[in-house]
Amino acid sequence: MILWWNVENLFDTHNDPDIDDEEFTPEGRNHWTQKKLALKRLRIKQVLDSINTSPEYRRYPDILAFAETENRTVFAGILKEIGSSPYKTLYIESPDKRGIDIGLAYNPQTVRLISSKFYIVPVGNDKPTRHIIIAGFSAGEHPFRLMLNHWPSRAFDKEWTEQKRITAAKTARHIADSLRRTDATIDLIIMGDFNDEPENRSIKQVLGSSGDAARVRRACSDLLYNCWSGYSGIGSYSYRNNWERIDQILLSCGMLQKKGLSISHNAFRCFYFPNMLAQSANRPYSTYHKGKYKGGYSDHLPLLLKVDIESAKKR
Repeated sequence: MILWWNVENLFDTHNDPDIDDEEFTPEGRNHWTQKKLALKRLRIKQVLDSINTSPEYRRYPDILAFAETENRTVFAGILKEIGSSPYKTLYIESPDKRGIDIGLAYNPQTVRLISSKFYIVPVGNDKPTRHIIIAGFSAGEHPFRLMLNHWPSRAFDKEWTEQKRITAAKTARHIADSLRRTDATIDLIIMGDFNDEPENRSIKQVLGSSGDAARVRRACSDLLYNCWSGYSGIGSYSYRNNWERIDQILLSCGMLQKKGLSISHNAFRCFYFPNMLAQSANRPYSTYHKGKYKGGYSDHLPLLLKVDIESAKKR
């Protein structure tokens, strides 16, 4: 089982002189204290514990990736209290000026890390964005690749920033094409906070997202299956009280075949329980909302993907 979650500004309380994190200090604009960080950690633990006790899953994720983590220390601190089998981490610092990164953790008892690499998204030096991370794993002796993304935001104006997300999409597409040239049916899972929805140009046209599984199987070298296809639940993020699907999981055609790694019906879910939603129920119960501290979980909801492994029990 794999989890993706933008956890919304998981910062420590210290002022790092190398990044713009002053607002997340006790003296900063957000008055970010050890007490608030402790509650944030508790909230995240509650979500992961809820997955573990859910009748649908009954376990912690084998792999989890968090967006908006400040550093390895604060990311690892979250994981220490999760489950009985300690996670191992893969953490790559990004050039983001605020210092937010993607933290990746995995259970070494169920998956094995083979390789990792990061790619720079060339959006310019004025406001560099997060790296795209590619990690190679094996599960049940079957290799697979995981690609992690956190594309430039829609701050100020969606159209004004679109070109940066298209640049990120071209970078991700280049990585996927390189892998598929070696093996067209490679098991590849691409996930992240893309800050664009499945029908936007960066996702559909550049990255090659499709909601038609049969079409993806026929075009292994060109298309990716978008797991939101056919999903009837709410989105992972809310903008002006409208649910959006900017967090996504996309799969290569190899993941749609019943060999190696694959998925079954209803493998994908946007996970939440009632307390993870604001009282209005039309947005997540976030840590901050409109600049005010609320003490919630995150402004995004997590995504979960159950993966089947050939000749092994389901993960």
